[in-house]
Amino acid sequence: MSVQVFGLPVSRGVAIGRAVLVASSRVDVAHYFVDAAQVGEEIRRLRRARDRVSQELEALKDEVLGDAPAEIVALLDVHLMLLHDEVLAAATRQWIEERHYNAEWAVAAQLDALSRQFDEMEDDYLRERKADVEQVAERLLQALAQADRDCCPPVMRHTIASHGDGGDPLVLVANDISPADMMQFKGSVFRGFVTEVGGRTSHTAIVARSLDIPAVVGAREASRLVQQDDWVIIDGDAGIVIVDPSPMILEEYRFRQRQGQLERDRLTRLRHRPAITLDGQRIELLANIELPDDTAAALEAGAEGVGLFRSEFLFMNRQGVLPDEEEQFQAYRRAVQSMRGLPVTIRTVDIGADKPLDRMTLHELRREHTLNPALGLRAIRWSLADPGMFDSQLRAILRAAAFGPIRLLVPMITHPGEIRATREALARVQSGLSAEGVVHGPVQLGAMIEVPAAALTLPMLLQHLDFVSIGTNDLIQYTLAIDRADEAVAHLYDPWHPAVLHLIADTISLARKAGKDVSICGEMAGDPAFTEVLLAFGLRTFSMHPTQLPAVKQKVLRADLACLDGLAEAVLSAEAPSYRLVETFLRRSVVQAA
Repeated sequence: MSVQVFGLPVSRGVAIGRAVLVASSRVDVAHYFVDAAQVGEEIRRLRRARDRVSQELEALKDEVLGDAPAEIVALLDVHLMLLHDEVLAAATRQWIEERHYNAEWAVAAQLDALSRQFDEMEDDYLRERKADVEQVAERLLQALAQADRDCCPPVMRHTIASHGDGGDPLVLVANDISPADMMQFKGSVFRGFVTEVGGRTSHTAIVARSLDIPAVVGAREASRLVQQDDWVIIDGDAGIVIVDPSPMILEEYRFRQRQGQLERDRLTRLRHRPAITLDGQRIELLANIELPDDTAAALEAGAEGVGLFRSEFLFMNRQGVLPDEEEQFQAYRRAVQSMRGLPVTIRTVDIGADKPLDRMTLHELRREHTLNPALGLRAIRWSLADPGMFDSQLRAILRAAAFGPIRLLVPMITHPGEIRATREALARVQSGLSAEGVVHGPVQLGAMIEVPAAALTLPMLLQHLDFVSIGTNDLIQYTLAIDRADEAVAHLYDPWHPAVLHLIADTISLARKAGKDVSICGEMAGDPAFTEVLLAFGLRTFSMHPTQLPAVKQKVLRADLACLDGLAEAVLSAEAPSYRLVETFLRRSVVQAA
């Protein structure tokens, strides 16, 4: 019998596949597939870890024998028995042999399966033995990790890599996936994913949309209701996960999959058509990217440049080592050259909140844990607090600017002092490059308007800036005092809120009056529901994920700015504006024009 799990829809489309669960072990576990040739070595790694734990337990038993209570010795015997249980060992090996899981993932997956069985036992004594299995599994995981540290290069923790065994399609089910780990989806066999936490504009969801992967987040019971290898349907439009669907439901969703692909193919034909409204107004559609290689998708989608290069993805999953100037320069140069003369806007590193660096990096940089990272040392605050890191990034960007047009975008600006400090850093770096005889180019300086303080004091900021870009994701979060990554308050995250719309409209109006370029690079830019509203506000430059470009371009091509006259006033004066209000206004305008 099928089961439905409800969450938040964050990336459209339908995905159908067998479930792959990322178990939530208390030990940080690497998750990756291994090639067929590596299966034997993974099994040997598992065997060596078992032998190591066995020696530790035997040594501990000898140490306490005679001094410790008999119960302690008996407990160690139970752990040794579980460790050498051939049925459990065979079941763990099966994950490696049949699914090509790495050894750590196999242990965690088997622990997950056993935990379910223990939870369903009626006998209290047997049910309590679950703790013994967990302790043995955790010792195995620790032994595997220690062996890697002793003899091998560091393993990237909690990584989900690609695997092409040509079998059934797979979907991923996890408690959460970090934005950096989400990047591993590129080129992987996972058709979609489900997480138990997260919100519509958490960065995990944003990356999912950029990869055009159907996704549902905030599905709190997913890991409990979905088992390994269950057939799962992910409805990224409705936010529903269907576990073990009936043949009839399965066929219905396969039909929807085919229809969705036909629609995407139809929109793809617009990719090289200029974005010009019916009354001849040219609209600039740019792309958001995370890594230099994403420029290929941007060009394929017909983007006229990069409106947001999220440079922080170069800093993630680094195991404590930040990218140096040369590595960054090569990445930025590759992006600029790949865009063939089209402008590239690089945002300085925006680390913090739901985009943390790995623990080793945070430890090495002596960053203290903060109770509310969204309000802590993040974005430009972090850059200005670490001049060495910031100078390296600025030097790399300026050097890359010699190969094509670059605009520098600074995140989370709140007052003019931060802009002046950034300009001083730029001048210092430019002077150093010139003194060294290093070739570099000019950059325009812009700021992200994503904090209400910046939107409300925009005239002061514009005096120091060449352009601005509105980051609607954080602007909504900070305006409404809602953590956008927290599913508990996700229903309160509302881009239609009057306060949000007023801040956006005022920012666009003030920037245009000052003769400064203004764009939107947040998720609202790529949502067709807001295209006419933003056009009515006066926006002429949108930046979004390449996968969202065709749908927005279609809206632009069908828009007549004359028919939008009065829409801004109608939306801004409404007590509860919505897409339905916009649709009603547009229908009335068409009737009047006829």
